[in-house]
Amino acid sequence: MNTFLLEIVTPEHLVYSKQVNSLTVRGVNGELGILPGHIPLVTPLQVAPLSVKADGVTVSIAVHGGFVEVHKDKVTVLAESAELPRDIDVERAEAAKERAERRLKLQSKQDEVDHRRAELALQRAVTRIKVSTGKGQQ
Repeated sequence: MNTFLLEIVTPEHLVYSKQVNSLTVRGVNGELGILPGHIPLVTPLQVAPLSVKADGVTVSIAVHGGFVEVHKDKVTVLAESAELPRDIDVERAEAAKERAERRLKLQSKQDEVDHRRAELALQRAVTRIKVSTGKGQQ
């Protein structure tokens, strides 16, 4: 057994479902590599690209928060949103990145909630850009 089923699911739809050789995700405590037969676990995910290796090809997928649930022969990523490289509008991501950076520079006495929202928007934009340009592979 050198593969496991990986499913990446958002509230809207199934983004990815395939037998894969490995998965690398960024959990809240750092990077986590998952291979076939991994011990069961559940952990929250950061806003970051995840890396999937299947059939000798590595693909990055933009994942914006959520959880990874690992079972013996199946891994499920329950994400707030997830995007394959072909689904990312790079110009829109670049514009979102610039807006978020401007908001963060104007912080002064800005509300903490607005600051956190701008940080998350920046993380999502950077993740999309990395995945769409192929720089999201770990």
